[in-house]
Amino acid sequence: MATTSGRPGIFAVRDVRSLITETAEEGHGLKKAVGATHLTAMGVGAIIGTGIFVVIGEGAGIAGPAVILSFVLAAVACVFSALSYAELASSIPVAGSAYTYTYATMGELVAWIIGWDLILEYGVSVAAIAVGWGGNLNAFLDSAFGVALPDAIAKSPEDGGVFNLPAVLVVLAITFLLIRGVTESARVNLVMVAVKLLVLLFFIIVAFANFGTGNFQPFAPEGVDGVTAAAAVIFFAYIGFDAVSTGSEEAKKPARDLPLAIIGSLVVCTIFYVLTATAAIGIASPETLEGSDAPLAAALDEGAGISWAAAILALGAVVAITSVVLVIMYGQTRIFFAMCRDGLLPQRLAKVNQRYGTPARLTLVLGVLISILAALIPLSEIVKLVNIGTLFAFVLVNVGVIVLRRTRPDMPRPYRVPWSPVLPLLGIAFAVYLMSDLPWDTWVRFVVWLAIGVLIYWLYGYKNSRLRRDPDGTPGWARSPEEGDPR
Repeated sequence: MATTSGRPGIFAVRDVRSLITETAEEGHGLKKAVGATHLTAMGVGAIIGTGIFVVIGEGAGIAGPAVILSFVLAAVACVFSALSYAELASSIPVAGSAYTYTYATMGELVAWIIGWDLILEYGVSVAAIAVGWGGNLNAFLDSAFGVALPDAIAKSPEDGGVFNLPAVLVVLAITFLLIRGVTESARVNLVMVAVKLLVLLFFIIVAFANFGTGNFQPFAPEGVDGVTAAAAVIFFAYIGFDAVSTGSEEAKKPARDLPLAIIGSLVVCTIFYVLTATAAIGIASPETLEGSDAPLAAALDEGAGISWAAAILALGAVVAITSVVLVIMYGQTRIFFAMCRDGLLPQRLAKVNQRYGTPARLTLVLGVLISILAALIPLSEIVKLVNIGTLFAFVLVNVGVIVLRRTRPDMPRPYRVPWSPVLPLLGIAFAVYLMSDLPWDTWVRFVVWLAIGVLIYWLYGYKNSRLRRDPDGTPGWARSPEEGDPR
């Protein structure tokens, strides 16, 4: 243990051994209960949501049949960051994902900034996805039974309703499932992932049974520019694999299972996305896909004459969104838990329920807050911040791999990004490119959100940080370079 009479600065980093040691603390340690299959299902559960059921139409309208290549290009853009997540998750198997990795590489202030960013990314995502869940539930009820919930209880005030009851119910149901235990949550998610993959498989089989090549000409009407523009839109249908890393601390064999789950979930989703896009173009024109709010159902209706397919695909969308809510909310609780355990947020919320092995109090608080957000708050503008927040996290994770390779060259790395720093630099380049394409007002809101976060850090996190409050009792801390390294 390093000791000193000084206090760590705002750029003090946490030693990896110290971070790992804390996971075994009484009352602050999460239960190790999930394996590679459940972790991979978490990744697939987070990635495959409404994206493939909706975004394929928008992508086809931009790139034409070449939207197939756009799906591949978007996957390539993600894979560099996925490799970096895999290295850090296997090397630092601690809850918190990019927040924790940044704490170990770039210091407390930067870690707080990315943690604050992730709170926004995950929290707003869950609320927005829950709102979408209510809309898809209504679409399923209408397609299957010809009924729908009244707007007053099915839409938020922003959309002409009074109270979005379905959004509240799905968030609270997921909240109590997460409180009950990570094993139970992982099993439920595995079932939902199986259902939505079966729905996509149904679409692919029926479409290929009625497949034709007429819609593939011209293949790329807008050329390379169309392919890349569609890839930028489709990229966000892949976001979610990073949620796997939030389960690092609860993985039974993190060194083996986390890289497999992160990369494996991305591969599985890419295969399904490419097959689905190819099958859709094989039975419907890009114009048909672009002109429908439910492009896959429209493709089956026009290309295969299966009008009742809308009900099956609507059910698939409901199940898909439910699993996304589950995994993203799980990630939100684990990031918040890590920040609370470090003292940057109220440490009492990091108490783990001994019966369930989960941060039950924290999960309940977040569940109630997110359900209120989903029920009443306008989300149309702030949801745009999710994209920039995710890409910002990707940048820092890639930077973290490069920094740790230089500052901790002897640290055990069960999985190593090949050709580092080239691949992490490519991950940074792709993320920065996509961030640069976002509208300026999104950047303004993002900077304002981070400024609020920095203010909270100075007022609360700085003085209550576990690292700073009791540096002599916190093993492995290091001072910032300008203060000298006491080790």
